Parts: sequence; C-alpha cells; structure tokens
Amino acid sequence: MTGPDTTSAVTAVILCGGTNVRMGGRDKTSEQLGETTVLGRILRDLPDDWAIICVGTERPTSRPVTWTREDPPLGGPAAGIATGAALSSTPVTVVLAGDQPFAGDAAPHVVEALADSRSGVQAVALVDDSGSLQPLLAAYLTGPLHQAFPPGTRDVSVHRTAASLRMEGIPAPSPRALLDVDTPVDLFEARVIHLG
Repeated sequence: MTGPDTTSAVTAVILCGGTNVRMGGRDKTSEQLGETTVLGRILRDLPDDWAIICVGTERPTSRPVTWTREDPPLGGPAAGIATGAALSSTPVTVVLAGDQPFAGDAAPHVVEALADSRSGVQAVALVDDSGSLQPLLAAYLTGPLHQAFPPGTRDVSVHRTAASLRMEGIPAPSPRALLDVDTPVDLFEARVIHLG
C-alpha cells in the first residue's frame, strides 16, 4: 500500500449548486427520492465517519454537514470543488456531484483504490462507459487537489483542470453509480432504482 493508510480520514465534498436548466430550474439535489431526496440518498450511503462539505444553498440534512458557497455563486463545478476543497483538512478528499444519488455507495471504492495505488498517483476516479475518467466521482490526495483547484478557480473545465493531476481510473462498482439526475426522465429512473 503506497497511498493513505486509512479510509476514514476522508472528507467528501458534494457539489449542490448549478443552474439546473434541464430540470426546469428546480434544484436537482432536493428532488424527492422515496422517503428522502437525491442529496439525502448520497448522505445516507456515505460512511458515517467521513466529514462532509456541501457546496450550495444550505438546507436541512439527515446528518451533520458543513455548508459553504462559492463567491460569487454559479462559477461552475470547478469553483465548487475549489470552495469545498479549501475546507478539507483530511489526507483524502472525495469529490461528488450532488445529482448522482447513488454515488455514496461508490465513493469508498475510489478511496480504497487510491490507498492501494502505486506511488505518485494523486487521484482515482470512476470510468464511465466511454472510458472517460469522471473527476466528479473521484478520490484525491488533498494537497494536490488544493494545488489543482486553488481558491478563486471558476468558469473552467473540471476535466481539463483535473487533467493536471496524476489520476487513475477504476470501473464503476455498479451501472447506477454514475447515474446523473439531469432531467425528469433521469429522476424517474433513479426513483425506480431506489425502490428496487
């Protein structure tokens, strides 16, 4: 093992902002999913001993989280990563998109893969069906993450910015892990999976 020697010294940064245009302006993370919400499902599935930072508009949650917001708002997901990561002091920071309700189950897998990675690897991300790395479901060494996404980052591509890090990919543990709730159809699919 060449990476961090623990999977509990982890902070999860969940991006809960955005314009939500394809959902008619409705906050995707607040959409109902069974007895909880899209964000609530993520929070339920994350390990209990992880610290959690949510970047977006503060609202009640099912477990303790730290809320923050990029200033000015709506600077894109890279701005959200920079804002949330700035508050992380654990060795590993997991970045999650708040509209991926089943990301919480997958998050420990990227942390474990980072812990088991070879020397020099700075991040591990899930790989989608097209073979692309997904930096919004990834575990990062916190120091390099701070360097790649410093305070003030905004209006830049997450993929291009994360490409400055030495990142490896692993397969998704299940097809649902990377499901994004971008549209009402996606939300219906997520509700069916949640009930199953």
